Amino acid sequence: MSVKIRLQRHGRKKAPFYHIVVADARSPRDGRFIEKLGTYNPLTKPATIDIDRDKAFDWIMKGAQPTDTVRAMLRLKGVMFKKHLARGVKKGAMTQEEADVKWQEWVNAKEAKLSARADATAKEIADFHATVAGSNYVPKKKEEAPVEAEEATVEAAAPAEEAVAEAPASEEAPAEETPAEEPAAEAEAPAEEAPAEDESKEEE
Repeated sequence: MSVKIRLQRHGRKKAPFYHIVVADARSPRDGRFIEKLGTYNPLTKPATIDIDRDKAFDWIMKGAQPTDTVRAMLRLKGVMFKKHLARGVKKGAMTQEEADVKWQEWVNAKEAKLSARADATAKEIADFHATVAGSNYVPKKKEEAPVEAEEATVEAAAPAEEAVAEAPASEEAPAEETPAEEPAAEAEAPAEEAPAEDESKEEE
């Protein structure tokens, strides 16, 4: 029986989530499987790969063939490197203890590198969200400007009110003076008419 290590799709539409499984090569993609080795979530940044290295190594040594995607994951997690060291031990190039030390050093260095990359990515995402939300931007000068504008508006409004108050006062003063002038004109008119009447009487 040909055995493959491959991905089994789960999750809703446009949001895939995969199980890393050992299954018969003839079974459907999402069909029955022999054993589950881990999970793979491509939606996170960076992608999350959780796999049991020891179980995956046992199946690789038994002859299970991983797909191209799973092979890249096993290489990233150090399973393929452990297989390489196991071949060296089998050939007598090194002891099992030396192989275990080399593999553990490689895993620690790789995990530190991946952790640093994940932290940098998380910080980049946090900075982006902070920039979009505007929490890092405090427009102090723009907040002070409206206060100054309001003061200027109040000062401009005060002279305008004084000018409006003076204008009605100046308009009322001539209006009050004109009635006094009209009786004087009326008094002069009868005085001029009276001599004219006297002259007409003398001619008769």
